[in-house]
Amino acid sequence: MKVTDPIADMLTRIRNANSAGKSEVSMPSSKVLVEIARVICEEGYIEGYEVEDTKPQKTLHITLKYGARRARIIRGIKRISKCGLRIYAPAAELPRVLGGLGTAIISTSKGMMCDRDARKLGVGGEVICYVW
Repeated sequence: MKVTDPIADMLTRIRNANSAGKSEVSMPSSKVLVEIARVICEEGYIEGYEVEDTKPQKTLHITLKYGARRARIIRGIKRISKCGLRIYAPAAELPRVLGGLGTAIISTSKGMMCDRDARKLGVGGEVICYVW
């Protein structure tokens, strides 16, 4: 099945699996989705991810992270820049999610990174999503 917006599909699968208490979620893989999973993993919202070489397309497996008594680590995840309306932000105006408690994932000319790293490097870009 052809997905119109694979990033929104990925975020929805993570949101649904997280609210259902699943330990792992799978989806069709692409370079952009693997980069988003890498940033989310570096920020500590998921335990890990791996790409499985399957036919006809590779599959991305994300292992979700929970706290004590299965408390959710990811409280919310939201797509910002959509297919119909791209949202760009210069380095000086990068968004702060929940006053710095959450993370914005930014696609920059230096690769996919969180808002803190983009501020440090002084680069702006497309605001992909918020995770808190």
